[in-house]
Amino acid sequence: MTAPSAADTERLPLQGVRVLDIATFLAAPFAGTILADFGADVIKIELPGKGDPLRRFGTPTECGDTLMWLSEARNKRMMTLDLRVPRGKEIFLKLVAESDVVLENFRPGTLERWGLGYDVLCAANPRLVLLRVSAYGQTGPYREKPGFARVAHGFGGLSHLAGMPDGPPVVPGSTSLADYISGMWGVIGVLLALRDSEHTGQGQVIDVPLYASVFRLLDELVPAYARFGAVRERLGADVPHVVPHGHWQTADGKWVALACSSDKIFERLALAMERPDLVRPDRFATNAQRLAGRQEINQAIADWIGAMNLPDAQAACDAAGVPCGPIMSIADIFQDPHYAYREDFLRVKDERAGDVFVPSALPRMSRSRAALRHLGAALGAHTAEILESMLGMGSDEIDELRREGVV
Repeated sequence: MTAPSAADTERLPLQGVRVLDIATFLAAPFAGTILADFGADVIKIELPGKGDPLRRFGTPTECGDTLMWLSEARNKRMMTLDLRVPRGKEIFLKLVAESDVVLENFRPGTLERWGLGYDVLCAANPRLVLLRVSAYGQTGPYREKPGFARVAHGFGGLSHLAGMPDGPPVVPGSTSLADYISGMWGVIGVLLALRDSEHTGQGQVIDVPLYASVFRLLDELVPAYARFGAVRERLGADVPHVVPHGHWQTADGKWVALACSSDKIFERLALAMERPDLVRPDRFATNAQRLAGRQEINQAIADWIGAMNLPDAQAACDAAGVPCGPIMSIADIFQDPHYAYREDFLRVKDERAGDVFVPSALPRMSRSRAALRHLGAALGAHTAEILESMLGMGSDEIDELRREGVV
């Protein structure tokens, strides 16, 4: 992702789509970040004087906002508006009339208590798409329960699978994984709804629960339990249906991930290990045999990889055509030539925080590029600009709103 030229800006695929992001923290706002990366005009609306708690979550910087905010609130215009007061509600509905999408992730019923339920928003703009992200969804017996990503990982079935077989469930990767995944599901929903509105002229509500976002990714757990009563338990680095498929430590204390998803790949590995006996018909030639002999195979690979340093283990697997790669820390990633070649992260000169490195936008497309226009801006940085350009307000009226605490 690169800073755009004027020509690049004209090609942004979501240019002309306006999004009002009234959400807090990460899940629905991350959907807004993705949309903004590809050209949508995303207006981040925050409570006057306080702002989104994400501004204070993560590593602080000298500008007062965290690195999390600078990275994940990028490309958005910032305004303040109190939606709970009559004047703020009136202004918001005028903004809704000029927009395409609203993003929110309050507890279900919050917008309704403010007099801003979808029926009210739809009256202001029948084409409006409303993305609603919550812990348990807009319906059901748990709809009003609070929850964050960690709770969603547990309730969605993911944490039960994370950890060693004889140990407790652990955090499955990032503590905010469900937030990020929910944001991506949210983007899919928004794009589908916008496409539908092109034909029908009607908007709709998108309901994304945090727990369901991870539950949907649990491959065959649902049909396997329904048909056979199978309950998958923690397997550490192993997987239930393929052997070998795991992590092994090298002689220099590094780790590699190795995956043999077919009999042919395992045969290549066995030959690279100089262990042709492993693929005899009466031994481990088939995956079914390897599942039964998981412990012996894993130990044989541990002995082989454990005798080599990481570069040699990687080279041996590459030469044999066996999928294998290092388990990288963020320090390793910053030194890796492939990440650098593909510009998977970028250094940005921010006027408030100086040099900041951020991940590049996904997905990559051959013609329609994303653009990094700016990092997460200061609270209310664009309030006057938005009220003037969208609603035609003058400076005196805006000053009055500031005095009243509406913006």
